[in-house]
Amino acid sequence: QVQLVESGGGLVQPGGSLNISCTAPAHIFRSYTMAWYRQAPGKQLRFVASVTSGGLTNYADSVKDRFTISRDNAKRRMYLWMNGLEPEDTAYYYCNARFLFPSDIDEYWSEGTQVTVSS
Repeated sequence: QVQLVESGGGLVQPGGSLNISCTAPAHIFRSYTMAWYRQAPGKQLRFVASVTSGGLTNYADSVKDRFTISRDNAKRRMYLWMNGLEPEDTAYYYCNARFLFPSDIDEYWSEGTQVTVSS
């Protein structure tokens, strides 16, 4: 069973910074697009950022210029560096690994970690 394991998260004041990371098995990490999603209380799951196996990144407009996604292939670890955090960033953050086959999608999710932005 493929496991994506997160670390980080917690409570931070508005305007503060926090980072979370996620590891995946080697055969997943070297080929799959890795991404972060988040779900605020009572809201739908939303895309935050992604990074392909080749390093191409994509961000949701709401986090662009504040969050940075990166991956360290040697450590099999993906990071989300969050700066200028706002209360609206409070959510459960999930790590995702996805591979698009010609006629199928292989996808895995972490259990999630709580990020709370509050004074």
